[in-house]
Amino acid sequence: MTEETAVHPFRVDVPQAEVDDLADRLARTRWPAPAPADAEDGSRGLPTAALRELVEHWRTRWDWRTQEAALNAWPQVTTTVDGTRLHTLHVRSPEPDAVPLVLVHGWPGSVVEFAQVLGPLTDPRAHGGDPADAVHLVVPSLPGYGFSGPPPDTGWTTARMARAVAELVRRLGYDRYAAHGGDWGSRVVRDLAGCDPEHLLGVHVTMTMGLSAEDPATDDERWAAGRAQRFRGQLAGYHLLQSTRPLSIAAALTDSPVGQLAWIAERFAEWTDPASSVDRDQLLTDVAVYWFTRTAGSSAQIYWETRHGEPGEWARGVPTGVAVFPHELVPPTRAVVERTVDLVHWTEFDRGGHFPAVEVPDLLIGDLRAFLRRVR
Repeated sequence: MTEETAVHPFRVDVPQAEVDDLADRLARTRWPAPAPADAEDGSRGLPTAALRELVEHWRTRWDWRTQEAALNAWPQVTTTVDGTRLHTLHVRSPEPDAVPLVLVHGWPGSVVEFAQVLGPLTDPRAHGGDPADAVHLVVPSLPGYGFSGPPPDTGWTTARMARAVAELVRRLGYDRYAAHGGDWGSRVVRDLAGCDPEHLLGVHVTMTMGLSAEDPATDDERWAAGRAQRFRGQLAGYHLLQSTRPLSIAAALTDSPVGQLAWIAERFAEWTDPASSVDRDQLLTDVAVYWFTRTAGSSAQIYWETRHGEPGEWARGVPTGVAVFPHELVPPTRAVVERTVDLVHWTEFDRGGHFPAVEVPDLLIGDLRAFLRRVR
């Protein structure tokens, strides 16, 4: 392995000046003029009262050094792939027969999204599970996200990201592996199946981007179509901005931590199961990763690249598992998925939404284990 392809140990170490600057900016927040009372019901965006409460918690009770130490409790490395730095958590299981599993986040996620599943997946014996279900975890920060940082060039489509992830896995010494993804991560692992099928045991997703019934005929198809219509009509404003003018919105989000918080917290408020309990500190840490790494703009580029690039397609040659959570943005439809991929595992849950690793980690862990038993 040359220096160019070397894998280096990594620890998160945000300078104290950056931590102090965040605290100072939060204390000096310039709040918008009060909105009419009947506009604060959430239908026009995150209510100011809810945002103020989050900011106060961020400023007075949340502690970055505690969160940083929690991140650094997990082994991490970086390497340069295709000209850009790629960061990953690399958590090896104590079980010798563990299967490598890649977990891929999307937007507005990060490696923080998987904090609650790392221990149970890698060391089930210590968490009351069956050691035969153990996995080695590779949890990359996608190019343009988090501790991978902004790439030096454009053109980072999900297909290019998939090739970079495949190379990362190879450098970590794994020949056969499985992969899971949600949000954009679902599309990255879809593209892994296209570019690295000979090394993939299977892919497991919570979204099936690009797969929908052209003429919804069943109740499931009509339900999914209704969810998609609601998303396009009410919830996709961020999508239009990030797919057309990512640099303009980046200027605002990179200069204002409260702006960055509102931009991300609104997604969690609208995309999760109302019955779910999202840990406030975990949400704020996810936002802080975007803030400290200044990746609001680079993480949004995936929307521009997708809008202006080739759509890609699902591969039939790799065993595929799908977990369906009822509050997902656009839930998968089984009949459509079955016509397109080698569907070997399908689970429908009665709770959970777009961020299952945060909302219902127990369900996601169980489903990943069940899927891996089929393909390992």
